[in-house]
Amino acid sequence: MNVRRLIPTTAVAGAVALGLTALSACSTSDAAEGGGGDKLKVTASFYPMQFLAERIGGEHVAVTSLTKPGVEPHDLELTPRQIGSISDSDYVLYLKGVQPAVDDAIKQSGVKDTVDAATLTTLENHGAEVGHDHGHEGEEGHAHEGGDGHGHEEDAHQEHAEGDGHNHGEEGGADPHVWLDPVKYAEVAKGVGASLEKADPDHAADYKKNTEALVGELDKLNTAFETGLKNPATKTFITTHSAFGYLAERYGLTQQGIAGIDPEAEPTPARVQELHTIAEKEKATTVFFETLASDRTAKTLAKDTGLKTDVLDPLEGINDKSKGADYFEVMEANLAALEKALGAK
Repeated sequence: MNVRRLIPTTAVAGAVALGLTALSACSTSDAAEGGGGDKLKVTASFYPMQFLAERIGGEHVAVTSLTKPGVEPHDLELTPRQIGSISDSDYVLYLKGVQPAVDDAIKQSGVKDTVDAATLTTLENHGAEVGHDHGHEGEEGHAHEGGDGHGHEEDAHQEHAEGDGHNHGEEGGADPHVWLDPVKYAEVAKGVGASLEKADPDHAADYKKNTEALVGELDKLNTAFETGLKNPATKTFITTHSAFGYLAERYGLTQQGIAGIDPEAEPTPARVQELHTIAEKEKATTVFFETLASDRTAKTLAKDTGLKTDVLDPLEGINDKSKGADYFEVMEANLAALEKALGAK
């Protein structure tokens, strides 16, 4: 992952004006090119939000993603045209804390129907090491109440900043990767569906129907993970990207991140030794890497520790290297990879 280049708020404000000018000079906007017309023009920040908007919105929406296929979302730099397209949207769906440049642009956009997916479920702090024995029922054990997405503790930021994988800004270090837990993703889907019903009441019945269908699919996916990971030989997996805290917690697993913030960062000799010890003790077999970042770190660690490598996709984007064409196919591939690595299959 490259070092993130954030766009200052003042630059965003200027870019908004430039973007609107550019939009007025063009015959079509990005959303219109995607089949706008009378459809609700929806801007999604990156793939997990795009997927929800498309599946729930169906034929009534024209969805534009700010993050193109193959682009690492955290490194996204918005063009003036993209920033202008946000202001030209009828509805914006994003997840605050994942893409600071997007957060700033949305703040300046003035769009009425703007939904932060982080407010539709409860965010938690996850470090590089996330282990729970309670599995599915463990959700009840957390001191988080309500679904406003702000149940985390501010003073936990420093403790977990290195391990959670991202600079979450105002979110105080909360882990944003809720889409990797089918149960939490279903909670977000319900909130998105309800918000689309309000934004476009003429098609509320269809949004409700599509939401119920998607939630049903996510429930089946959750059951597949519960069944597939029920009796593993080991509960520990190692990953270059500490994105799987919610997934690990949901299914009673332990995530061991290599370097935390940057999936391409070289682990320190001390961390390599620590992971070697952990792998031996916990009988871990595999170092996972992702499709949108280099596999060099994973392969180096695997060579040093005698482990295998495989892909565990954080689903921040879909490209030609992805093990599936959509969210469900990639999550099923993730399940198969975990079953193999954990000795559950």
